[in-house]
Amino acid sequence: MHIAQIGTGRVGRPTAYAIMCAELADTLTVCDVKSGLAVAFAEELKHVAASIGLDVEINACERDEEVTGADLILISAGEPRTPGVKMSRRDLAIQNGKIVKYIAEVTASRNPSAKYVVISNPVDAMAMVFKKYAKADFVISTGTNLESLRFRSKIASLLKVPVSQVRGWVGGEHGDAALPLWSTTKISNLAADEYAARKGAVIPKNEIASYVKSVSKLIIDNIGGTEYGPAASFRDIAEAITKNTNEILSIAAPVEFEEIPEAVFVGIPTQLGLSLGTSLFGNLSPQEKDGIKDAAKAVYQTYLMAIKSLEG
Repeated sequence: MHIAQIGTGRVGRPTAYAIMCAELADTLTVCDVKSGLAVAFAEELKHVAASIGLDVEINACERDEEVTGADLILISAGEPRTPGVKMSRRDLAIQNGKIVKYIAEVTASRNPSAKYVVISNPVDAMAMVFKKYAKADFVISTGTNLESLRFRSKIASLLKVPVSQVRGWVGGEHGDAALPLWSTTKISNLAADEYAARKGAVIPKNEIASYVKSVSKLIIDNIGGTEYGPAASFRDIAEAITKNTNEILSIAAPVEFEEIPEAVFVGIPTQLGLSLGTSLFGNLSPQEKDGIKDAAKAVYQTYLMAIKSLEG
């Protein structure tokens, strides 16, 4: 299995590291346009491989065109949000759209069998940009998988239960329109509301929803950027694809809505393996379905803004 990581910045490096340590790749290519960065990072990965006795071929390049013959390509190239500045991921659409478009155009023909996972923000709209210009069959964004991890961790913390006993997903947009899907949530094998009733507890749903949307800013402002949480989330996605687990993960793939003229990438819990399986959309409450549709409309508007800049 040849996995490539395009973009080896604050998110790309820990993601490639996590993928390698999970032994998902026989060949790992890391690529970054910043002179010397990918080469230096590849050397560090080789040292890690020596530590854990892992036989993996590690390659580095500085031109996206040099990524060839990959089975899975993760794309995290682009500008991040700025620490200390109030900004939305949507604010990155125009500048990162140019980068994602270029990567799509130069990688698709050189990696005809590849599956693509877009990480660059605003991730759902950028996946739409990538799909438009790459015309590849399998393109997803990392969607709201990371929000789902944050969701479970906060529930476990507030209710003082082991996080392994919490199951549930967040849907919608990776960003302002993220939506906790309480109908999918179980705590100690009980529906969330049933658990609360039996324990005489109150689940602070508004507090949890706020945390899911705001914690990334706390991390960015104090550390400079999110790193390990995203890396774990993206490793889970890569593992589901490469091992064909059909695990339910809240990734974003093209979904058609009557109100929107194009299929939109929006986060919905979906079986993920070598192909996309059944999603949980049909099982959601009417309010949750409406929330996902509203998120899809927001993603589509961000996508149109990026396309207008690219083709205007």
